Amino acid sequence: MRYNGERMSVRGLLVLRRAVTALLLSAGVLLLGLNIARAAAPTVRILQIKGTINPVTAGYVVRNIQQAEADHAPLVLIEVDTPGGLDTSMREIVQAIVNSRVPVVTYVAPAGARAASAGMFIVLAGHVAAMAPNTAIGAAHPVALGASGEQTSQDRVSANKAEADAAAYARSIAELRGRNKDWVEGAVRLTDTASGSATAEEALKLRVIDLVATNRDDLLDKLEGRTVHLLTNDVTIHPRLLPQEVAELSLFESFLFAISNPNMAFILLSLATIGLFFELANPGAILPGVVGGVLLLMALYSLGTLDVNWTGLLLIAFAFLLFLAEMFVTSHGILAVGGVISFALGAMLLFSASPLFALDLRLLGVVLMVLLAYFAFVIVMVRKAHMQRVAVGGPEALIGRTAVARTDLSPEGYVFIEGERWQARVEGEQVKEGDKVTVTKVEGMKLWVLGARNGEKEKA
Repeated sequence: MRYNGERMSVRGLLVLRRAVTALLLSAGVLLLGLNIARAAAPTVRILQIKGTINPVTAGYVVRNIQQAEADHAPLVLIEVDTPGGLDTSMREIVQAIVNSRVPVVTYVAPAGARAASAGMFIVLAGHVAAMAPNTAIGAAHPVALGASGEQTSQDRVSANKAEADAAAYARSIAELRGRNKDWVEGAVRLTDTASGSATAEEALKLRVIDLVATNRDDLLDKLEGRTVHLLTNDVTIHPRLLPQEVAELSLFESFLFAISNPNMAFILLSLATIGLFFELANPGAILPGVVGGVLLLMALYSLGTLDVNWTGLLLIAFAFLLFLAEMFVTSHGILAVGGVISFALGAMLLFSASPLFALDLRLLGVVLMVLLAYFAFVIVMVRKAHMQRVAVGGPEALIGRTAVARTDLSPEGYVFIEGERWQARVEGEQVKEGDKVTVTKVEGMKLWVLGARNGEKEKA
């Protein structure tokens, strides 16, 4: 009986295992079927362009249009609210819309939004262009990228070329979509102040857009049964009852978009400068150098997505050199103050190329106060250290003591003695970093040293 009981127990376990396995397989098949059905179900893919147009925005729009084509989506709806942005990114988006194999509707929304400058081109490129009430479109005159207010003849020639190119591009898009090409060209050239921009109702009357819709659902209702002209064929869309899917920026795209603005670029550049300076002032700290290097690379990426004035960037680089020189030259803070002034001028010029990318002056003030406070602290500590050395017998008390070379002395460099870093000059043969030396003379803030005969290295 005991044997039979064990045998029945084993059989029961096998039956239970098979039942659980069958249940798990059924659940897996059901989930797979739901996912396939969800993927196969037609949905209206909704994209949102908010803020300035930059490479991150372009990558987001292009990626989602390509995904919509792969999924055979019935419609892509791009909601636009932008003051404009980079010409190259705008053209990349327009090209993706024009060559799209699925219908793309552009919609200036919500109420209070605008499609200015580069945003106007994107709205015009849509197979159907719509606006919400209390929105605006236009003001697409290209901004002259100059460092000064006065333009030279060469600047004017370049500006005229940019204007002509933008006007021709806008006119070609309007002709492709059968819209008012004269008004579009006027919005670029600003030949008539009244035609620089238009409200939703004015744009509809001027045949700049096709529809005015109060909200997204109202727009989809008005698009029901509309025929859209693609490059290869005509498509009749029926989006009214379809589910909607808002395509968000990926986590990485959100991060890149967050740092792609003037204020973040300036903060990253400032922190990178402080971190690298601290590492150079304290060799071996490692962490400030690593963090400063990473922040510098992020700042360079951010600056690459903006219209940057190179004069401003060079002034900031010169400020860093002045900060660095403050460590090696006893200037009593003059170099540091000059560096702060150069940094301030560079920051104000850095984003002067375009009014779209303006630096917050309050942020600039805070950063300058931090820099001034930091260097004031460094200068005070250095002076205090010098006074302490005199109180215990003066620098002459160092004569005859042993120091360690922190750099190669060939013949000048730096040594470390009594917990401090000194500028030094070697007498006789050159000294390698790490060699022990003997102080023979003190002149002001410089030590004269003699290399140890055995060249013994300091053991750390």
